[in-house]
Amino acid sequence: MPGSSRTTTPAPAADPADRAAVAPEATPAAVLRGAVRHGAVRCAALVLVSTAATGAGLLLPAVLGRTLDLLLTRAPAGRWVGYSIGLLALLTALDMAETVLDGTTSARATAWLRLRLTRHVLALGPRAGARFGSGELTARLVGSAAQAGTAPASLAATVAAVAGPVGAVVALGLLDVWLAVTFLAGAPLLALLLRAFARDASACVARYQEIQGRLAAALAEAVGGARTIRAAGTADRETARILRPLPELSRAGHAMWHAQGRAAARAVAVAPLLHLGVVAVAGWLLARHRLSVGDVLAASRYAVLAGGIGVLVGQLSALVRARAAAGRLAEVLAEPAPAHGHRPLPDGPGHLELRGVTARRGGRTVLDGVDLTVPGGTTLAVVGRSGSGKSLLAAVAGRLCDPDAGDVLLDGVPLRALRHAELRGAIGYAFERPVLIGTTVEDAIGLGPAAPAPGRVRRAARTACADDFVRRLPEGYATRLADAPRSGGESQRLGLARAFAHGGRLLVLDDALSSLDTVTEHRIAHALTRGGTSTTRLVVAHRAATAARADAVAWLDDGRVRAVGPHTELWRHAGYRQVFGGDGAPDGALEVAENERSAAEAGSPAGEPGSPADSAVGTAGGRRS
Repeated sequence: MPGSSRTTTPAPAADPADRAAVAPEATPAAVLRGAVRHGAVRCAALVLVSTAATGAGLLLPAVLGRTLDLLLTRAPAGRWVGYSIGLLALLTALDMAETVLDGTTSARATAWLRLRLTRHVLALGPRAGARFGSGELTARLVGSAAQAGTAPASLAATVAAVAGPVGAVVALGLLDVWLAVTFLAGAPLLALLLRAFARDASACVARYQEIQGRLAAALAEAVGGARTIRAAGTADRETARILRPLPELSRAGHAMWHAQGRAAARAVAVAPLLHLGVVAVAGWLLARHRLSVGDVLAASRYAVLAGGIGVLVGQLSALVRARAAAGRLAEVLAEPAPAHGHRPLPDGPGHLELRGVTARRGGRTVLDGVDLTVPGGTTLAVVGRSGSGKSLLAAVAGRLCDPDAGDVLLDGVPLRALRHAELRGAIGYAFERPVLIGTTVEDAIGLGPAAPAPGRVRRAARTACADDFVRRLPEGYATRLADAPRSGGESQRLGLARAFAHGGRLLVLDDALSSLDTVTEHRIAHALTRGGTSTTRLVVAHRAATAARADAVAWLDDGRVRAVGPHTELWRHAGYRQVFGGDGAPDGALEVAENERSAAEAGSPAGEPGSPADSAVGTAGGRRS
């Protein structure tokens, strides 16, 4: 009856299983470790191949030096020439294997990161889009995952890049200890250059990727609103808005390359001096007959390899970019996804209960201590002005999101305690703007935990008044979605058919009749409310005709349940009539509501010309805009 249904009954204590699942360690380092572990075999193979190539590269100067000495003394050198040719062939083969392993390792790591991120985003549900935006999520899923996926291969290449200089210094020491000492005198300066580069590049890369994400988000927003932009004639203005971050992106990109350029320039200034120093000492040792000409050739080559900071700068740059991208992935993965319990759903009629439900969005309390009961097998219409919390209540009722306080129970079991499969198998949803997923129309209707039989798909389509227009498509139910142009109402009917096809004990319709014509809405509403069905129905309604057919109506006002009762009783209140745009004329409006109710109870096919329901819509059933 009219009056607030809110009580002070406290919500039951939550089970540990009810709490939100805290994401596993989600830091850039943890994300990269996961990618490396996922491709551990290929990564290990890449390290072995890269290290083998480095070893062959270190062996080649010594072999060439020995070959040169033999040639200069006119001694037999055929075997050493063969060794040199063999090493060159081995280096070529190892380089080819390294290229293949590098590409496949990066591809597999990228695929794993995208799969992990996609699963987590889908587990987060609508909160992911609200937190990051669809465009930003797409940029991270496509660009950041690909960049972070190069980390395992870059790490393996860095190991080899470090092994090269270290091995070259050891080789210099084997030729003569003074050669190694000469090079090591300048090594600390090279180390400082690498450290400064890693610090500078990290900030630049993070800034660059953040601006890229903003650009992608603006583009996705514009693509989604393309019709509005075209109708408003603001394409040039929107283009300018989307591209506004380009100067910032350019500055960040230049800063990134300047950091790498500075490091390379400093290396060019230092490495040749070390090389000249090693060659000078080698010449002095040659004059003292402590080295041969071939040893001087080898020492010169080893000095170049030992001072190979350019290779290290390139590999460090790749690792810095991968780590920055992993940081963007970690931000998403750090968002805790809803946890699911382990309790089964007992047999029951679909009794739904909300206890002290409070939900906030953007710092505003949208639902404030809502207590509501929907007996099993009945239909409850939820009505209220725009912004009163109807859609959020519908989302909470089927656990598309969790309330900030309070609990939702289905047949006595908190939704948070249910197993995921039990929860999704028991609750069906239809939305105002359904997204149809699948290859064909039949795939879209059958989307769910288990694909229903073709006969059930067609029965659901008939209930949703979709069968006629689907059969008129070129291939009927086998028509590809891309080849099936649809109006908003036809898309809604397919969304309703999807909900009907999977059954369940609770059906939530979130404004899912709003785009239907009056006749079609009457037919579907009649099918929903006719006797003999055991499904409990929660219907967000904007039309008096829909509310009139429900067993009861919950009137939301500013996040609270102002009253619960039959439509005919609530219609006596001017505030309730104003929800539907009523003019406050109680007598005529009440007669309309009573006609609606009579038509529903009599089981007349609503929507037929001249039926009471049809005349009711003309008087009070128009949707409030």
